[in-house]
Amino acid sequence: MGLPRFGRWLAPVEHAAKGLFFDCQMCGDCALSVTGLACPMGCGKQMRNGPCGGVRANGHCELRPGQRCTWLEAGEGDLRMQGGARGEHRPSWRERVAPLDRRRAGQSSWIRVISADQARRAAGSGIAQAAVPTESLELVDPVRPSGPFEQACREWHRSGRFIVTVEIAPPDSPDPAALLQRAARFAGLVDAINITDGAGANCHMSSVAAASVLAAAGCTPVCQVGCRDRNRIALQGDVLGAAALGVRNVLCLTGDDVSQGDHPEAKPVFDLDAVNLLHILRGMSARGEYASGRKLEQAPQLFLGATANPFVPPYADRVANLERKIDAGARFIQTQFCFDLGLIEDFMREVRARGLHERAAIIVGVGTLGSAKALRWMAEHVPGVHVPQAVTKRIAAAADQKAEGRRVAIETIHALRRIEGVAGVHLMGHKNEAALAQIITECGLRQAPQPAAVA
Repeated sequence: MGLPRFGRWLAPVEHAAKGLFFDCQMCGDCALSVTGLACPMGCGKQMRNGPCGGVRANGHCELRPGQRCTWLEAGEGDLRMQGGARGEHRPSWRERVAPLDRRRAGQSSWIRVISADQARRAAGSGIAQAAVPTESLELVDPVRPSGPFEQACREWHRSGRFIVTVEIAPPDSPDPAALLQRAARFAGLVDAINITDGAGANCHMSSVAAASVLAAAGCTPVCQVGCRDRNRIALQGDVLGAAALGVRNVLCLTGDDVSQGDHPEAKPVFDLDAVNLLHILRGMSARGEYASGRKLEQAPQLFLGATANPFVPPYADRVANLERKIDAGARFIQTQFCFDLGLIEDFMREVRARGLHERAAIIVGVGTLGSAKALRWMAEHVPGVHVPQAVTKRIAAAADQKAEGRRVAIETIHALRRIEGVAGVHLMGHKNEAALAQIITECGLRQAPQPAAVA
């Protein structure tokens, strides 16, 4: 009996056995051996490299509140497979799990392991692994030319000059005037301006278009690119188009749950996760190849980044996930809102222990909202945001809540500057540009631009 015929016989047996123990969905690219026997297909976003940043405070899934996060189960399972050593994962835990080959759905993974094992035994090597090791990157590639934001990251690495970035949501209009007006508030104050990509699963002008508008106006944009709405073909095409329009800084995200936004009936895609998107874009930039292996006529010059969320479970595995992203190509990291200095200090302690701050610029998210009510709403409705009650109570008790919110942000920035390895701050506040610009100058990060002299 040949292997293909044997595979057709083996598939239902495999499905029954793995379905009973692991809720197997027969994806055809089994990763159980490197995900602690927790099937990634059980993840609400089908992430091959989790967890996402939206895990709830109780450890449950962003999309399925009644279900524990698959990647918490995976981490615990991997520790058990290592023999229960406290905090010690197997070497394969930090390696990237390749994206699904959707042609294999319903096929036996066992038969592929058997055939790969036979080939490797004949060649004198071990059996195939689902995880794919990736070579490490330096913070800045000295060979290729760099843009202004990349230079800012290099300058921090050399002299400690603190990086400042800010986030702006694209407009709900084809007229770019309002976007340019909002961006103009930060002239001379920031190193780059992030443009969100359907943040919160709400529809706006595309991040590629908005970032291109800013680039044409002389700004330095960071184009956020999420995996929720596009498959790997569309993602590569969009990033290539952005590069053609002068956008070289790309922040890779997995993406928010569609049920939180204004189109909850929409179909999420999640063909890739952030780690695999980084790997693919790195291949386009460094090797001049699409994910398919087909050569590009000219490679785009990209400066790739990713996100991190040290403020939600699983706390112990957040640095491992960060390391996967850096291995895959991220050279700057922007975190979720930081309202808890204790958690960021713990996170950075492990980051320093692994030397990750030397390979990527760690830029911590800081923000302000207009009231304690708005802060409570965000903590309750925005997945991945953690706000200690002490912060909310302090702002609620203030006579001027907006001013108190700014003071909290300024104090947080001063504290972050004292933490070794923190390269900068990423300022966020929905349509609150005036307050963010004020925070930048009041805490001494940058000097307010002088008004032009009148002739």
